Amino acid sequence: MVEVGIIMGSASDLPVMQEAADILKELGVEFEINIVSAHRTPELMFEYAKNAHKRGLKVIVAGAGGAAHLPGMTASLTPLPVIGVPVKSSNSIDGWDSILSILQMPGGIPVATVALNGAKNAGILAAKIIGASNPTLLVRLEAYMEDMKQKVLQSAEKLK
Repeated sequence: MVEVGIIMGSASDLPVMQEAADILKELGVEFEINIVSAHRTPELMFEYAKNAHKRGLKVIVAGAGGAAHLPGMTASLTPLPVIGVPVKSSNSIDGWDSILSILQMPGGIPVATVALNGAKNAGILAAKIIGASNPTLLVRLEAYMEDMKQKVLQSAEKLK
């Protein structure tokens, strides 16, 4: 069952947003991925956001560059948690426009925001949200964290 929706404003965001897909796949979380532009396909965005929970999704990861309205507008239309990924795009002001557009949401419309181009962390956060009520996924997340720990310890040992 697909539990995470990954959406982005344009195909140029895919190299960044692919990292969310990759980590979700590694953790065994089913996802869908699509292009849904807040500005060029607003009707599609409305339909996607309003119906995502009815289709069984539990979390939406939304990435956008520039004005980056997709995460916030999606959050305003869905009861699901939305994780925003600011994307440094070709028309971006060093990514700050995207960061601030996603981060500075009005009260009542929260968007969890990760770092600039931080789609991997968005995928991990989506998995953790789902894992809070899925013991099998929680075990996979614990194993992922242990693996990261071991890699750091191995790197530290090589320095000695």
